[in-house]
This record gives sequence, structure tokens and C-alpha cells, in this order.
Amino acid sequence: MYIHKSVLLTEAIENLNIKSDGIYVDATMGGAGHSSKILEKLTTGHLYCFDQDDYAINRGKEVLSKINDNFTIIKSNFTNLKEELNKLGVNHIDGILYDLGVSSFQLDIPERGFSYNYDAYLDMRMDQTKELDAKYIVNNYKEEDIANILFRYGEEKFARNIAKKIIEVRKNKEINTTFELVDIIKSAYPKKELNKKGHPAKQTFQALRIAVNDELRVFEDSLYQAFDLLNKDGYIVVITFHSLEDRLCKVIFKEKSTVDIPKGVPIANIEEAPFELITKHPITPSDEELEYNNRAHSAKMRVIRKR
Repeated sequence: MYIHKSVLLTEAIENLNIKSDGIYVDATMGGAGHSSKILEKLTTGHLYCFDQDDYAINRGKEVLSKINDNFTIIKSNFTNLKEELNKLGVNHIDGILYDLGVSSFQLDIPERGFSYNYDAYLDMRMDQTKELDAKYIVNNYKEEDIANILFRYGEEKFARNIAKKIIEVRKNKEINTTFELVDIIKSAYPKKELNKKGHPAKQTFQALRIAVNDELRVFEDSLYQAFDLLNKDGYIVVITFHSLEDRLCKVIFKEKSTVDIPKGVPIANIEEAPFELITKHPITPSDEELEYNNRAHSAKMRVIRKR
């Protein structure tokens, strides 16, 4: 059994301001840690959980069924948020949670190919029915395209070195496994950089995972749908794990909670923005949480409310 430790669990539940009769969405069910706490607070309300991973869905059913029956698990990417909810007759919600990134069990199950700590097939698909995987990108994309992915999604400063090395290696043999890729990354790094803190493959693996799952685009698309669905006094809570996600969330939240005032227009005539930014600065894990959950280190949480 793979253990899932939910990040910022208490803070997320508090900031959703859950009503017992409300309609809530966990857009990223994963190990159902957040979902179970939401469900515990519902009496006549209902929780809709999105996930595209069969392992997560089976785990989620097992965990949530022990609490009550006020939940529905939807096997779909959260980019289909509005469409899938509308199919079930749901047109408005009271709150939604996004816990972005990769689930603990996805990292801990070697054969999923998400982790540079295990030797496995280069996969990284959250939805294993999809065709595109990390192996295909590494073995078929052009050098420039690989470098752009590593730089844009991983902010990898040695992106061009790594891309060039990948092309060199794959001329002679196909790159099939995570450890083969790790070795290539290490060989592309300057020796002095290898002695620094942190794994040299971290940013490359992050970048490939984001590219395989198109994570930034689907998050942005889903977030705008969530704004449309939200009832008055409803909340959106977003937990991010890297700067690209956090920056995107910050920009969109600012856009929705700010009114542009044209020059010469009296202040008294300006309406309030439709959304109120609850977190002026992101909420981060406590020292206590960081002690028992190493994966919480890069987490940031932002919250917005519909007025």
C-alpha cells in the first residue's frame, strides 16, 4: 500500500469554508486525503472528485466509501470540469480545490516512470490511456523542441546541453528508462554542478511530466471554468508545487480580483471586482508539516472568493 500525505490539508479545508449542504469539487482527488476531509463536513451536500488515474480512482472509492455516500468520482481530466459536471446536472458549485502536481503514489510506484529515484520505463502519463509519454518525447522530438520543453517547463539552465546529449545518445540506441535518462542528464551537467545540493534530474523530469500531461494549459482552462461555476461566497483553493503553476495562478487571481479604472472616471462609480483575493501572499506549510512531509517544501496555496 502506497501512502499519500496530503499537503496543507488543514489550511485547504479551512479556506474552502465548507457548508454542510454545499456542492464541492476536488479537481485532483489523488489519494483522497483532501476529499475525505471535505466529505466528512457534508451532510446533505455533495462532493465531486476528478481523477484520470485508475489507481487513484480505486483508492478514492475505498477511502470515501467509509465516510458516506455523498460523493461522485468522475474519471476525467479537470480540463473537462464544466462539461462533466453539466452532464450530472451540476451548474453551480460552492467551492473547488486544486492540488496540482504529481500524487505521492505516482512517484512511489516505480513502473509509472515519474521518479528519477527508480529505474523504470519512461512513462509519466497521469492518464495511461493516452498515447504520448516521456519516452516518445525523448526519442522523437527535435533537439530544439526538447531544449525548449526543459527550459520552459523545468527552468533548467542546462537545457540545451541535455537536449544535445539526448540526441547524441539516441542516434545509437533508444532511450527507454528513467535511469538511462538520468545518466544522460548527469553527463550533460558540468562536474561542479553535480556536487551541488539537489538531484540534477529534478527539473528535467518535471518538465517532461508537464509536457506529457499538458499541465499548465489544462490548469488554466479549468480554472477559468471554475470561476464561471462558482456560486456567490464560493471559494477556489489552489495548491501549487513549482513557480510556473504558482505564477499562472497568481496572475489569473489578480486579473479576476482587480478592476481597471479608466482615467477620468470618478472612483465612486467603479464597481467592485467580482472576486476577492483572500491570500495577499501565498500560504506555505508550517515547520511542523515540513518535518513529517518532505514533499510539502515547495507548496504554496492561494485562495479567492466570489463576492
